[in-house]
Amino acid sequence: MINLAQRDISHSLGKFITTALGVGMLIGVMLIMLGVYRGMVHDAMIVPNDLKADLWVVQKDTLGPFAESSRLHEDLKYALSGFTGVEKVYPLTFQSLQIIQNKKPIRVYALGYESLSGFTPFRLVEGRAISIAHQEIIVDIKTGFKLGDSISLGRNTYRVVGLTKKAVSSGGDPMIYLDLSEAQELQFLFSNEQIRNDRFRGGEASATAMVNTFVLKVKKGFDPIAVAQEIKRWKHQEVYTEEEQASILTTNLIERSAKQIGMFTVILLIVSSVIISLIIYTMTMGKIKEIAILKLIGAPNSVITRMIGQQSLLLGGIAFIGGNIFAHASADIFPKTIVLFYSDTAKLFVVVIIISILASLSGIRSALNVDPASAIGG
Repeated sequence: MINLAQRDISHSLGKFITTALGVGMLIGVMLIMLGVYRGMVHDAMIVPNDLKADLWVVQKDTLGPFAESSRLHEDLKYALSGFTGVEKVYPLTFQSLQIIQNKKPIRVYALGYESLSGFTPFRLVEGRAISIAHQEIIVDIKTGFKLGDSISLGRNTYRVVGLTKKAVSSGGDPMIYLDLSEAQELQFLFSNEQIRNDRFRGGEASATAMVNTFVLKVKKGFDPIAVAQEIKRWKHQEVYTEEEQASILTTNLIERSAKQIGMFTVILLIVSSVIISLIIYTMTMGKIKEIAILKLIGAPNSVITRMIGQQSLLLGGIAFIGGNIFAHASADIFPKTIVLFYSDTAKLFVVVIIISILASLSGIRSALNVDPASAIGG
């Protein structure tokens, strides 16, 4: 049997493909929106995955250090090291900073760690780790700095000795890494003028021996949850397992953004449905006389229904292919990480097919209501 949908489309092939690719742009944007969410989850877990901590100790009654402010005395590490089952304790600081690169301000996220302890909370792609606990820094390639470049931070100038790639904070800012003592000075030490003012007011100078969190490595054979409970009981601080910290990052920090992305995706799905429906309806009404002739010569309704349904599915299929190509081609252009999963793509394909079928119903209804007698005369 002659495929009527194919014959009909071939008469205006260019227009049909152009229309389908236009719809494909919307589908591509939907894929990118899903990729933005996946990218947010991916970015949120970069630092924890690099740290590989079994437990996180933060200030009592906080979700710190990423979700809330957390301050702890650095000497708490000696007490934490004494708990049964604790193998290593590493104090860390986290802070957002703004640095200048080629006269352009760049927002970065700084991690301070004990650089000479052998602990490496990063993955280098070029250069070396910090070997001198003063005025050496590791930065991500995304900052635009290269090995040997100088960066001014606070009262010091740092030399770039190592580079990471795609190391970003949960907010998408590129990471930088420096020694704990210098990170503490940047975060906790006031300016000379502020210190003088505080002394004049009868206050004391700010102490810099503070950190935002301690990450703990638990010895093999010990239950991290049991160790966490002991620390909570005796040191009265909040302790989170690796899984709990991941939940805080992926739920608390990006939950609202995820809902907003979901709303935009639903709106785009509705818009795509309406557009496909209007296109199919317009195509049907454009050949209403031909449909009347088919009915006049005895063509069953199933033939006409199949023709319009096939056109709708073909439109959705071409649109999906075009949108998929568009999403993958443009993913790296965006400033934030876009992660495209095949599972998301497959689910969206099913949704597009369903939308195409539903969108064809208005055209099918109009076609089936055509009076065969209208094919005769004007």
